Amino acid sequence: MPTVMSTGRWAAIAGTIAVFAIVAVVWLVPGKPVAPSATTAAAAKPAVGVHVAAKRGVNESFAFVGRTKAVSKVEVRARIEGFLDKVLFREGQDVKAGDLLYQIEKVQFQALVDQAKANVAVAQAVETNARLEHGRNAELLKKQYSPQSQVDANKAALDTAVGRIMQTKAALTQAEVNLDYTDIRSPIDGRIGRTAFTTGNLVNPASGTLATIVSQDPIYVLFPVSVRDLETIRETRKRDGGMAKIDIRIKLSNGQDYAHSGVWNLTDPQVDQQTDSLIMRATVPNPEGFLIDGQFVTASIRERKEEPRLVIPQSALQADQSGYYTLVVNAQHIVEVRRVQTGPNLDADVIVTSGVSEGDKVIVDGIQKVRPGQAVQETVIPAAGGR
Repeated sequence: MPTVMSTGRWAAIAGTIAVFAIVAVVWLVPGKPVAPSATTAAAAKPAVGVHVAAKRGVNESFAFVGRTKAVSKVEVRARIEGFLDKVLFREGQDVKAGDLLYQIEKVQFQALVDQAKANVAVAQAVETNARLEHGRNAELLKKQYSPQSQVDANKAALDTAVGRIMQTKAALTQAEVNLDYTDIRSPIDGRIGRTAFTTGNLVNPASGTLATIVSQDPIYVLFPVSVRDLETIRETRKRDGGMAKIDIRIKLSNGQDYAHSGVWNLTDPQVDQQTDSLIMRATVPNPEGFLIDGQFVTASIRERKEEPRLVIPQSALQADQSGYYTLVVNAQHIVEVRRVQTGPNLDADVIVTSGVSEGDKVIVDGIQKVRPGQAVQETVIPAAGGR
């Protein structure tokens, strides 16, 4: 019986030893640890999403915040003193050059004109008599019937009469001008604002502005442009032998696009040294009167002709103290840093002028998980809209 029990225990011990031996062989056989090592290596490579840098047909564009400014703006003032007899316009209406706006009482000014005309008539009568007198005495002098002194006196009287006519005619002209000033007319086409004086008020040159007239169509848009952007715009204009044309589009403060494009017609010759910018001006049609003098708008400058340009998503763009950069996955699946120069934004993309080439894989997803020199597993994310 003891012999049987001893044999069973040795059989159990032998079985246990065999199991451990098999496990040891499995772990020590060459090639078997490949599966766990591959899993560990794969876990060491972070997954990132990339976009392939590609060229798009785009219009070079720049956006600036500016203000509208009337081409012409006139402050209507009284040029003589008198009581307002009539106000002949409705506040806020459109007026034409020459339209009668105000009328000052005319009676006293008409009287001055009539008096000046009478003075001219008297002076002319005196001149006529002096001329005849001088003529008679000049003839008598030839026959020695009149002294030379008398002829000289007659000539002086004639010259005085002629001068008196000139004086009275000048006074008549001034009186007529003052009478004409009683009618205050619009000097330009435009829209007139509020009147500062109503019928019955005394006005004179010291009264200040009676009303303001602002031209409507066309209208200026002025906006500051940095020197750097101006150089880029000028290069754009020189492209294709200088034939490239620039569109200036306007966007209203509510984000709505304005229907008419403008024409760039002035660049300020002086740079603001504090901002390193200067003022550009565009002339914009305003037939409907939607643009009002002094309002904020956004002016966009862009080419009419599309040109192929390299673009990447804005989400791939990073910035530090040295400027802009992006992370690129190279052919060996290693992350690289590329310093880039950028142009204008295009919706969710940005134009890249240097640092990235067409076909480069820029990281747009998982940037925070990787660092330069690290191996990654990239997945190409299709561009929006199939670009």
